[in-house]
Amino acid sequence: MFLTLALLRKGIPGKQWIGKYRRPRKITWQMKSNMLKHLEREAENEYWISRPYMTKQQEHSHAAERRAQNWLKIKETNFAKFPEHKHITDHLSHLRVTKSWSS
Repeated sequence: MFLTLALLRKGIPGKQWIGKYRRPRKITWQMKSNMLKHLEREAENEYWISRPYMTKQQEHSHAAERRAQNWLKIKETNFAKFPEHKHITDHLSHLRVTKSWSS
């Protein structure tokens, strides 16, 4: 029964490019050349990454001053957005307009 189904079937069930019984894609010369370019680029990146620009001593805390200045800038912008302090007397001063001390 399975053999007859396999022999008489006309095509791939469902989507032809995904799934367990998908249709394999043909590999073209352009796909091969793109993959070669990609692999060469990756090899060159690995080459440059493997050679450090700075020594360990130069790299240690080389950006500490810049990071501290950036942090101060961020703090100043946050404080600039923060509203000024208000006292409770500012909010409730309208309640004491007619009130006066009796002597």
